[in-house]
Amino acid sequence: MIHNQRTPDKVLEGTLNIVPLLATMQRRNIEDKVDNYHLTVKEEWSRILPQHLWIYNKLILSQELGYTCGPAGLEVPSPGFYVIRPIMNLMGMGRYARIEHIEESTEHLHPAEFWCEIFEGDHISVDYEYHEDRTGCYPEYACDHSVDYHVKRQRLAVKGTKHSTDLYKFTKWEKVDIEIPYPKILTTKGLYRYGWINCEFIGDKLIEVQFRRNPDFRYGNNVAIPVWEGEEINPPEGFEYIEERDHTRLGFYIDR
Repeated sequence: MIHNQRTPDKVLEGTLNIVPLLATMQRRNIEDKVDNYHLTVKEEWSRILPQHLWIYNKLILSQELGYTCGPAGLEVPSPGFYVIRPIMNLMGMGRYARIEHIEESTEHLHPAEFWCEIFEGDHISVDYEYHEDRTGCYPEYACDHSVDYHVKRQRLAVKGTKHSTDLYKFTKWEKVDIEIPYPKILTTKGLYRYGWINCEFIGDKLIEVQFRRNPDFRYGNNVAIPVWEGEEINPPEGFEYIEERDHTRLGFYIDR
């Protein structure tokens, strides 16, 4: 009986043919995630690897960044105003975020909350996109290399404006022409798998990170004006209303 055996050359040829296929599958896997503007809590939680959960933990992130902060129950270093936020909030929309004057004790806070020093400056939301760069495809961004051998390219920067004391209640978001370097603390091997990273800054201080894109500018708009519960829906001239319910927000007025 004669067995059909493959020569080493044929095996090598087959292996080489598989390599681009695997690369294509990996790119498609990332591209599939790129389109995920909106993720349910279950979807977002399920896609975060355990070794990356610390990035979603705002207390750990703030401590790693050297901010003055601590958990509920830990006394503040001096009397003053502090921002109080949930340690982890996958529902977004700044839920339960507030500013309080604290003399010393923080035992009145919920165990799932933390306190942190207050930062001054513009509130900027930035989307970064990951690109593989093992072959030097993006040499102009070579200085942005990290331990994961990928390039992070800024794709969107928007500034939030608010006139309310409610930290979540912004009156307008608009695109701004500024470049904010990708945070060095996020040069963690494996983040490329998420495709996009959204970072929130106040001034030059990183305060929050999500493994997704900012969904409010996916219509090609330059401005997004939130409409809140209790407000009449009456688009300004040159704008149209988009229903986008989330927490106490009804939708947006966007320019087209």
